[in-house]
Amino acid sequence: MPRSLVTIDDFSNAEIEAVFALADRFLTEMAPPGKPWLIRGRKSWATDKILATLFYEPSTRTRLSFESAMLRLGGGVISAPDGNLSSSAKGETLADTVRVVDKYADLIVIRHPWEGAARIAADFADVPVINAGDGAHEHPTQTLCDLYTLRVGQREKNPQNADKSLKDLLHDLTIVLCGDLQHGRTVHSLVFALARFGARIIPLPAADEFDFPEHVRRRLARDYNCFPVGKKDLPEGATLPADVLYFTPEKPHQLSLWQPDRLDISLRLTKKEQRSLKGIKDVDVFYATRLQLERKDADSGTVEYPIVDSQFLKQKPYRHSRVMHPLPRVDELGYDIDRDSRGIYFQQAAYGVPVRMALMMALMELAPALEGAESAKAGKYPVYQNVGGIECRNRNCVSAQPGERRYLQPRMHIMEEFHVTLRCAYCDHEQSPLVMSRASTKKYRTDVESWREIRAEDLLFFADETAARQAGHEPRKTRVRHHEPEAAGTGASPR
Repeated sequence: MPRSLVTIDDFSNAEIEAVFALADRFLTEMAPPGKPWLIRGRKSWATDKILATLFYEPSTRTRLSFESAMLRLGGGVISAPDGNLSSSAKGETLADTVRVVDKYADLIVIRHPWEGAARIAADFADVPVINAGDGAHEHPTQTLCDLYTLRVGQREKNPQNADKSLKDLLHDLTIVLCGDLQHGRTVHSLVFALARFGARIIPLPAADEFDFPEHVRRRLARDYNCFPVGKKDLPEGATLPADVLYFTPEKPHQLSLWQPDRLDISLRLTKKEQRSLKGIKDVDVFYATRLQLERKDADSGTVEYPIVDSQFLKQKPYRHSRVMHPLPRVDELGYDIDRDSRGIYFQQAAYGVPVRMALMMALMELAPALEGAESAKAGKYPVYQNVGGIECRNRNCVSAQPGERRYLQPRMHIMEEFHVTLRCAYCDHEQSPLVMSRASTKKYRTDVESWREIRAEDLLFFADETAARQAGHEPRKTRVRHHEPEAAGTGASPR
């Protein structure tokens, strides 16, 4: 199966570095004088390759930057820029679409409103697939562009940083993520990458309802050892423009309690970590995002959304902050910042071309960046995939769509802490089952922590006992063993 990029975890740190080194090469060879972030001209590196772009949601920057990148490489482009005009409007499944399109192209870029749609495309296509955004799930290529922008900024900030790795450049970087953190797929991919590289992340949601989803917070802790620290937990002298800071300690910390709606942890900071957190005075980067109206509930009311402008940047923590934005902007980013050297969002957009050129070259095996490498999370957790039991609760997951259920079934990864947790392999939403059963006997039990006692193909999880009963399963009867008392004083059984 060809390598694809569905989530940011599909690439290791070394692979990201290799892609960036290739992007550096393109900029060195193709940037015009005085504009080192631009690509101009056309090469012949991919003259026999064709890119197919399947966009079921509106896009300007992402689609055009991919198409521009392929044309700059010397390849060709075929495009379906409107899902309503494709065969999906006739009821064709996503799997059938990609199995046809891969006969016409050497690479597929897909954007889709369903979370996990890109995973389906990658599973069924015989060519590499790149996720250009799937619902509120992830947008990994935007994250690559963001990381590359941060890398350039950190190197320009200090000439001594020129040869440093991405991890060294981003370690202890303080970055504010502002706006709609609940529905913003760009910040979901980005926060995972920042945690991997050791940045200090300050969430600044527009309101409580726009904070990180529970499954994102859990994944930060479980997969990246990245934990929230409140102002009360910070060393004296540290200042924060928000109530919480996410950071990655030097040593793993024990999770003390999992609850459905919150994650409690106890941290014992080393002296080095305390000094590092105490030194927080300014924000290095302010990353603004728009309100995701297309994914916001219609009846959830209005919110006073934060506006970032020159007046906002006069506040002490932001005086030296570089301002980034994945674009498009609406009203959350003032036009007066366009003239400010701290506003780097148009360079950020420009870097999308060399970064996507490098990514496509790597996936099409025209450059050695990914040779012999495996996914950063391949085989990390056991897979649960049986019909008749628990299903993903996310209504927007591809596995919940009736048409797609004709060929796919729920697939989840089994995580174990103090409770068994199932993470959807398509959209990453999580839930903790309270019941497990055998498909062969239809007898259920509640000690789900002993799930390994049941053969994988016979194992069924259920949300609770009600769900198990509704599926026709009954509680397993436990045998009660009666032991005769030993004869007093002899230790022998009575006759």
